[in-house]
Amino acid sequence: MCCDYQAYLRLSPMCGIIGYVGPRDARDVIISGLRRLEYRGYDSAGIAVVADGRLSVAKKAGKLANLEAELATVDFPVAHQGIGHTRWATHGAPTYENAHPHVSADGRVAVVHNGIIENFADLRAELTEAGVHFKSETDTEVVAHLLAAELQSADGLIDAMRAVVARLQGAFTLVAIDVTRPGEVVAARRNSPLVVGVGKDENFVASDVLAFIEHTRDVVELGQDQIVLITADDITVVGFDGQPAETARYHVDWDTSAAEKAGFDWFMRKEIFEQPKAVADTLLGRFNSKGELVLDEMRGISPEDLRRINKIVIVACGTAYYAGMVAKYAIEHWTRVPCEVEVASEFRYRDPIIDPQTLCVTISQSGETADTLMAIRHARIQGAKIIAICNTNGATIPRESDAVIYTHAGPEIGVASTKGFLTQLAACYLLGLYLAQVRGMKYADEIRVITDELAHTPQMIQQMLDGADEIYQLAHDLASAEDFIFLGRHVGYPVALEGALKLKEIAYQHAEGFAAGELKHGPIAIIEPGMPVFVVVPPAGRDQLRDKVLSNIKEVKARGAHTIVLAENGDDGIEADADLIIRLPHTSTLLQPLVATVPLQLLACELATELGHDVDQPRNLAKSVTVE
Repeated sequence: MCCDYQAYLRLSPMCGIIGYVGPRDARDVIISGLRRLEYRGYDSAGIAVVADGRLSVAKKAGKLANLEAELATVDFPVAHQGIGHTRWATHGAPTYENAHPHVSADGRVAVVHNGIIENFADLRAELTEAGVHFKSETDTEVVAHLLAAELQSADGLIDAMRAVVARLQGAFTLVAIDVTRPGEVVAARRNSPLVVGVGKDENFVASDVLAFIEHTRDVVELGQDQIVLITADDITVVGFDGQPAETARYHVDWDTSAAEKAGFDWFMRKEIFEQPKAVADTLLGRFNSKGELVLDEMRGISPEDLRRINKIVIVACGTAYYAGMVAKYAIEHWTRVPCEVEVASEFRYRDPIIDPQTLCVTISQSGETADTLMAIRHARIQGAKIIAICNTNGATIPRESDAVIYTHAGPEIGVASTKGFLTQLAACYLLGLYLAQVRGMKYADEIRVITDELAHTPQMIQQMLDGADEIYQLAHDLASAEDFIFLGRHVGYPVALEGALKLKEIAYQHAEGFAAGELKHGPIAIIEPGMPVFVVVPPAGRDQLRDKVLSNIKEVKARGAHTIVLAENGDDGIEADADLIIRLPHTSTLLQPLVATVPLQLLACELATELGHDVDQPRNLAKSVTVE
């Protein structure tokens, strides 16, 4: 279903949800699962279990540690059925009353919820008129009361949930338990992520595989507008229409060790250092001994379809959008097909020109980004073919696309994307080369030259990581700076934007990225003596890009800027105007972002650490945005 969201809706990060039925103590399973979901960002946490015919609920505002402290002081029962939640406030302040789970007035039902119920105000007014007393400001409490009312006459939890979701508008994942239904947990999803974990004599539901990965790596994909009922030994999935639904299982190819810090102080720093392997894994098996691209996931779009394409539109948000900007340069250069890059949140509102000869490429680490999902649904209505670049197997965006190129970054816990970005770049290069190959725009030997260079980029990324101490010292030296400027041309421009974004996200520093050629059109006015200015210098080439950037360095240097220049080894013409040179391995211009981005990631991580900030969970941010 494609929703036209109301004007009052605002961006809402994804909260954490887990439900469990099985022989273990539900409290231990749920708290452990919520702890693994902490990276998503939240401001309250809660748990509800059914034991001995009673519903027990505990919740606290603030971090999960507050809930754990509360549980340590109360006689919370051992149970084998329960639900848990970490909430990011949307409707109502982050208080105890607004924390999930929410309980029905009769004490029978507990509900947790991700997303936003658009028509909650009308439903709340209806329930209030019927005599229901509300204890919170949330839209979620409406669901608890509705579900309890339906259970009085419904034939079980599935039928009751079906009746409730039929009345709801918006994006939601709902998980609920009922005192009178021991050993059962019911859940429903619309435009919000939900996965089912299949264990031995136990089953799970969660907003993320990470919540139950320590117990099982076997997962059931839950489709759009579906309801699932789990018991310890059974899983039942139906559509909102009540008809049995087809499901697909897959096996997660990473385990709990991939989600642990492994001796690093931050997940983000660990993930930065995982990038050589992540990029290598993304490239693995993608080309044969002749250098030809072999993308098995592209089977959903025929070569004939790709040859008919006359325009490519890339839609993405945040860091993924910058990956798309790099992709535009590569795809247009290799295929000679016009390529546009769109901010997903703006895409469908400007009435874009899309037709069956348009290829829409979406980039999303989670595969659940609401703005991007709505954009591809709009493009599909216009008849466009859809290709997703995604890190999450079974997520909504790849399922609703015609084809997908999966990155193989593994779990990315830090809110600020690092290995997600580099693997997205790698996947974009693969897509561009594949299109050039299918459309006959490059010979096999030309593609082989580029794929050989791509195959060596993990080693180049490792070289940048080996020089991390130099970047850490730079972060220490810049700890008192208040403003940062990043400049680049061509593919160096999105690298500059990404460098600035990382400082904003985790170090809370004012940072701006500019196309270097635009300096004279306004931005140069803000340059002041001592201001750190990072400049990405492209390799020397026939297009004279490098010479243009050297002129930009001179312009800011003449106005007193502290110039920090990223330039390849052997480029000796920059010393006069560079206060510090960060050396990059030699690579072609188009592939340079894979190495030039790394020191900027290291800088942001270390500067945030130097300033005493929480690097993995920066304020006001969460990992995924799943409501427009």
